[in-house]
Amino acid sequence: MIEKEDPIISEEEAAQYDRQIRLWGLDAQKRLRGSRVLLVGLGGLGAEVAKNLILAGVKGVTLLDHEQVTVNSCRAQFLVPVTAQGKNRAQASLERAQYLNPMVEVRAYTDRVEDKPDDFFMQFNAVCLTGCSRDLMVRVDHLCSRHKIKVFCGNVYGYYGYMFSNLGQKHNYVEERPKLVKPSEESNDGPEAKRAKIDPNETVMIKRKASFCSLKEALEVDWTNEKAKAGLKRTPVDYFLLHVLLKFRTDKGRDPDPECFAEDSQLLRQIRDDVLEAMGLNADLLTDDFISYCFSEMAPVCAVVGGVLGQEVIKALSQRDPPHRNFFFFDGCKGNGVVDYFGPQSTALTASLG
Repeated sequence: MIEKEDPIISEEEAAQYDRQIRLWGLDAQKRLRGSRVLLVGLGGLGAEVAKNLILAGVKGVTLLDHEQVTVNSCRAQFLVPVTAQGKNRAQASLERAQYLNPMVEVRAYTDRVEDKPDDFFMQFNAVCLTGCSRDLMVRVDHLCSRHKIKVFCGNVYGYYGYMFSNLGQKHNYVEERPKLVKPSEESNDGPEAKRAKIDPNETVMIKRKASFCSLKEALEVDWTNEKAKAGLKRTPVDYFLLHVLLKFRTDKGRDPDPECFAEDSQLLRQIRDDVLEAMGLNADLLTDDFISYCFSEMAPVCAVVGGVLGQEVIKALSQRDPPHRNFFFFDGCKGNGVVDYFGPQSTALTASLG
């Protein structure tokens, strides 16, 4: 079980996080200070997320990765020294990660996440999975959801990247909005003068709730029903690309590798056809162009997706500002990102003044 702590902010921490406290408030910083995060996967994306969480001032970050440092991993992973080839990625990232913020407890584990028992995940407030298989993410998401632990997933494939979040059926947060000033009832200056106006010098905090679905539900949308078909033109093609890349990892145990470009390209094309056919969709929905752009981790894409993913974890733990619900996709070829919801339809947001 997660320990209940009183996250007291010391004078030293108040000075360290002064800018953040001014930005999102002392209560939000206290919630961060009392939160522990498990980060799985220390590739380029994992390094970006680790940096953002540690600098934000969470209670602790646990790095978990069983893989070794390679020449390729050093290109997008700035926490690993170039002299660390052959060493475990989590251990090799530990020193630089801890140096970012000595006030945060940073630990490293070299085990396979698949071998961790269920109770291992219970000590965290949030679990962030990067570079993991679909089956593992679904398993951990289901486990953590039952225990009200927030779950995040993400990966980078060449120019493409994504993140998913499941904050539970009832995620509470506050949003700061400009205050609306009601005009005086005695005003006789016409209808326009009687409308509420925004006061630029004052804000109010609005309490809100958001509802999320499981990863399994988000990935198992039925595209054969009429409602789904009607919305197909508005659906980001990145969602279907994610299915293809997750299936590739399931089949090969890895992501597309530049050293196996010819073989992997052919397999990606075949998986694309099989996945879309199984969904009842035309293979033309995802053209062959994607194949040339989904190999290896690119540092700029890791920075963008890692920035968004890290910020979403911070927002969720601090309970400050609206969360992305529930996918974020980034396309480096176009230089843009999109947020979209997939899963059972339910009330997304409710609000009350407070």
